[in-house]
Amino acid sequence: MSKLTTHHMGLSLKNPLILGASNMVTHMDKLKQAEEAGIAAVVYRSLFEEQIQLEDYEMSSHMEAYDDRHAEMINLFPKIEHGGPKEYLYNLREVRKALSVPVIGSINAVYMESWVEYAKLIEETGVDGLELNFFAIPRDFDKPGQDIVNQQIEVLKAVKSEVKIPVSVKLSAFYTNILKVIKEFDRAGADAFVLFNRLFEPDIDVDKEKHVSPWNLSTRSDHRLAIRYAGLLHDEIKANVAASNGIYEGIDMVKTILAGATAVQCVSTFYHNGLKHIGTMLKEMEAWMDKKGYDSIESFRGKLSKKATNDPFVYKRAQYIDLILKSEELVKPKV
Repeated sequence: MSKLTTHHMGLSLKNPLILGASNMVTHMDKLKQAEEAGIAAVVYRSLFEEQIQLEDYEMSSHMEAYDDRHAEMINLFPKIEHGGPKEYLYNLREVRKALSVPVIGSINAVYMESWVEYAKLIEETGVDGLELNFFAIPRDFDKPGQDIVNQQIEVLKAVKSEVKIPVSVKLSAFYTNILKVIKEFDRAGADAFVLFNRLFEPDIDVDKEKHVSPWNLSTRSDHRLAIRYAGLLHDEIKANVAASNGIYEGIDMVKTILAGATAVQCVSTFYHNGLKHIGTMLKEMEAWMDKKGYDSIESFRGKLSKKATNDPFVYKRAQYIDLILKSEELVKPKV
């Protein structure tokens, strides 16, 4: 057994490195390249219910554009229904057939019925696990935050009751008390958590005075948020934790595992460095383990979690000034 082997959301992985959901996974040649480079698992891009609804609306609008142009007309074309998620499911099934590593499906739906229906359809493709991609942009000034959390928990319970494959929950950090929310999801049966969702953030072109969609890649410093919460959650919940966002190098993987993560999801680093960088990251992590004398992931996972550290304040933001005063312990920025 490889020293890099880990267990995540009930799956045995040959190493902790997972290719996260992105448009990259829709290209079979890139998936094969990632597999050859040593990726441990793949999360297929999310099935977005809102996108399906939009496509259905656009198709209907196009087909009915000239209906009732004359009094005797009812419609010009026979009724054609939108294909729904069929293309997505076909492509996901083909990916599952083509790869030897675990494949994880992903959903972002709107209605309870849709979450459950899509979960069951995705399970039928033969995938090894399912990721519920939860995020909620507040639109109602009067809706309590706990109502949103309760709805998401009910979705998780409903999905878990209908599928047999393991289910992970991908969350944003935008909850008042993310630790309490994660604890509630953990009690509701989540097999793993992905920390954190990278949300679409609109920008504005001031010259054209219009909204634009920026290329929204992470930066390497972004992984510090996942380190904080992986460290806080280690040995506090039953579910595993996968770190996401800003993990660019093998040493970044080491940091998150020291905090308590069992796996990482990466996307941005492969856009910057190419998929061959998978091998580079794994070699860097293995070299670090050899240098430190660790023979397995479990031998150092959680070593620097909140429960394991002697400094009770290291994970508390309130002690920020205290940490700054310990200047000899900080890595000084390069001038």
